[in-house]
Amino acid sequence: MITVTPLAAEKIKSIQETQSVPAENGLRIRVVGGGCSGFQYHLAFDAPKSGDQVFEADGVKVMVDPKSFLYLNGTEVDYVDGLMGAGFALKNPNARGTCGCGSSFQA
Repeated sequence: MITVTPLAAEKIKSIQETQSVPAENGLRIRVVGGGCSGFQYHLAFDAPKSGDQVFEADGVKVMVDPKSFLYLNGTEVDYVDGLMGAGFALKNPNARGTCGCGSSFQA
């Protein structure tokens, strides 16, 4: 399961409206190779595809392909806005380690 905090849901909705993303699309989260720790998160708006795990929370849809779901099950999507910058933060219980900037992880 993927959960989305209320703050992250509001930010996703805001970005969807600003970018005129079709209502049937949602936020796709993928795990791709790369980064200083081995894997990176990739977030983009997309339409659901066959085989996707689809989660809905606070009016937003989040989709994950089957391969990425192996690494993301149990993850919480949050949005942070602080002195070090603003952006989505994924709290992934499957990550054994992360890089200093938080954009890549080890599984």
